[in-house]
Formats: sequence, C-alpha cells, structure tokens
Amino acid sequence: MNTQATPAERALARLRADYPGHRIWRSVRHDGVPGDWVATLHDPAAGIDPTIISSDADELRTALDAEGVRARKATRNVIM
Repeated sequence: MNTQATPAERALARLRADYPGHRIWRSVRHDGVPGDWVATLHDPAAGIDPTIISSDADELRTALDAEGVRARKATRNVIM
C-alpha cells in the first residue's frame, strides 16, 4: 500500500490548514479525474464570494488571499 501523499494531496492539505474559513476540495470531472479546485465560504470574516473555483492550487490560493483582503476591507467599512 502506498502511503505517500501526492503533491495535489499536500497542496490540498496546506490550503485547508491555511484557510479554515473555507471548505476546500477538488471537483471530479465527468470522466472521474480530479478537476477544479473549489473553496466554499463558511466564515463571512474569511471572504465575500460564497464559492471560488480555480484551475489549480496556486490560483485558488491567490483568489483566497484576495478574498481575505476584500473581507477585511468590508469589515472596516461596516465598523466605521
């Protein structure tokens, strides 16, 4: 049995650890192959858009970073 994590599995684990305000997973294409990277918002303080879909882990990380910035700006605007 192979217990080595693939690079995609490691990237998924890092994303999940780094963005706990989102549920992050890989979609499955019609042919059963892993597809897009998906993040669904659980904590409104972590983002604005309810769902983000990206073609790879790096793109999703960039989008989630931008979401965090947007959420912080929105929070500051509400407080002021």
